[in-house]
This record gives sequence, structure tokens and C-alpha cells, in this order.
Amino acid sequence: MAIAMPISFSTWSVLINNFVVETANFSGIEFGWLHSIREVPGLLAVGVILVLLFLHEQTVACLTLLLLGFATAITTLLPSFQGLLLTTLLGSIGFHYFETVNQSLQLQWLNKKKAPVILGLLIALGSFTSLVIYSVIVFGWKPLNFSFTFIFSIAGIVTFIISIIALLGFKQFEVQKRSKPQFVLRKKYWLYYVLEFLAGARRQIFIVFAVFMMVEKFGLEVNELTALFLINFVLNIFFGPVIGLFVKNFGERIALIIEYFGLILIFVAYAGIYLFDFSVAVACCLYVLDHLFFSMGIAQKTYFQKISDAEDITPTTAVAFTINHIAAVFLPLFLGYIWVSKPEVVFLVAAGLAFLSLSFSFIVPSNPRPNKTTIF
Repeated sequence: MAIAMPISFSTWSVLINNFVVETANFSGIEFGWLHSIREVPGLLAVGVILVLLFLHEQTVACLTLLLLGFATAITTLLPSFQGLLLTTLLGSIGFHYFETVNQSLQLQWLNKKKAPVILGLLIALGSFTSLVIYSVIVFGWKPLNFSFTFIFSIAGIVTFIISIIALLGFKQFEVQKRSKPQFVLRKKYWLYYVLEFLAGARRQIFIVFAVFMMVEKFGLEVNELTALFLINFVLNIFFGPVIGLFVKNFGERIALIIEYFGLILIFVAYAGIYLFDFSVAVACCLYVLDHLFFSMGIAQKTYFQKISDAEDITPTTAVAFTINHIAAVFLPLFLGYIWVSKPEVVFLVAAGLAFLSLSFSFIVPSNPRPNKTTIF
């Protein structure tokens, strides 16, 4: 499943920008609607709890992956505004609901001592898959005369086939204490909820504005921007397992403090690009470092794994996934107006969010467990 998801998601992410402009003739208005629609299923991820009343989590994971593959495969068959909204919505439901139950299954299946290491390996595996996808597109697009239809279709069909294999080729892996399919919002998980909200807000600023800066200010072309993505994924292949080992050996508290302190410096440096006119080389280095620091989010997952009761994992993961996406709906729109006149302010806002995260990370205990969720 760690291979199947990025085959479709990475393909869609790297090609959709060019496709909607070159084929569907989208303006900024239509593109804005497309991304708003894409984030709605993330905000409604808590709805997966209702689905789990009828289906096992493992089955839901396979079916939602299947939906992601199907939506990716038919993307170019519906090139109209309405058609792309439909395929984007279907693919987003598949992606966000898969990610919700996938995180839940990881935390339920993996041994607490081994979880950081295995999660690091899964990040490396997903990054390697994305690396292959981007390499095929970058080096094969013009020489092999690839088309949008060919790449979207192949990626979607491969994900679809892997999903069928995962659904039919494996038994149901049970856990000692299965999560209850019910809405759970517990006071003892408040710190995890806060960290998730702040992480979602920072992620949106990074995803939307860091990439936009590369194109708007420095004029990076598609192949140059994709090359930057390739560097990120190559580094993740090597550093994913290293980060996992670091979290295992030094604990979540230290890892989170380092992550958030590093992100503060990076976002302040992003602002410096506009205030002091730093070069494109500096911007690219910051982008790569930013991506690496976000990979340390492993610590946030394993922190929750250690403090949670087994039956709370699935519903709390769904609630947290929704909390993570609250900012995705309104923050890019709000900051977009600020960006027009003061782009550096956008990154200073991100630095402020990282500072809040750093402040809360000091409340994470050195040895988190169900009866020790904070230092208090």
C-alpha cells in the first residue's frame, strides 16, 4: 500500500498543473475551486468512522486506494471544469480516507518499539516510488512522447491492480484490542490535537506558497521544479530510516523540539528571500531542508501511539486528520491576499506557527504513555 498510493498521488500532483492549463484552459479561479474541492474530504475525514461501522479498516484501506487509482485513471477522460471537479473529489476521498485508516492501521499493527523505524522505512519506500514516477516523467516525457492520458491512465491502473491484490491476496490482520468505530474527542489527547492543527496550518503554507515562490519569483520551469522534487525524494530515501532510528533512540520530545526549532529558522529565512533578496540557490536549499524537517512528523505519530488506548486509535486518528485539515480550507485564501503585497509576512506567519508548535513540544513528556500524556 505504501507503494500504491504515491504511484497515483505523485502522478496527479506533478501533472495536474500543466494539464488544467494546457488542456482544460483553467484560469486561477477554476484552479482555486479545484484545490478547495480537493481539501474538503480531508476536512471530513472523520466521516470514515461511519464507514467503519460496516467495513473492516483493512478493507476500507484497500477500497479507498482502489478509488484513488480509478479517479486518477479517468482524469483526462473528463477534461471539463465539472469533470475535473468530479475526478478530483473522488481521488481526494480515496486519498484522504486511505491516509486516515492507513495511519490507524500502522499504529495498531506495529510494535511500539519498532514503529519509528518501520515508519521511517515506509517513508523511504514511498519516496523511492515517487522518485521513480518523477524520473519517468522528467526523462521520458519528450524523448518517448508521453501524453497526459497515457501517464494518468497507467498510474491509475497500476494503483488499481495493487489495490485488488492487497484486498484479495492478504488475510485480515487482527489486533488484540480493535478500535471502536465511534466519534472520540478526549481531553487527555488535547496536546496531540493542538500539534495536529498547527502541523496542518504549517503544511498548507509550505505546500501552497513555497512552491509558488519558486515559480513566481525565480521563474523555475516544470523540469527544474520536478528536479527539486527528485532531490527531496532521494534524500528521504536515505534520511527516512535515519529519522526513524533517531526518534526510537532519543524519543519524541527531542525529535519534535528539533523539528520545530529548525522550521522556525527555515520560515524566517524564507521571509529573508524577499527582505534581503536571497538567491535561488538559497531558496532551493531551504525547500529541501523544509521537506526533510517535515519528515520528522514520525515523532508526532509515535507520540500518539504511546499515549493512546488501543480502542481509541482509529476514531482519534480520524478526528485528528480532520483537525489537521481545518486550516487547509481557509488559510491559503486568507494568506493569498497578504501575499500580493507582503509575501514575507506569509512566511513569518508560518514561523509564528512553528514557534507555537515548539512551545507545545516542551509539554510532551520524555516517556509518553497512556497515563502520562503531558509533563503535567
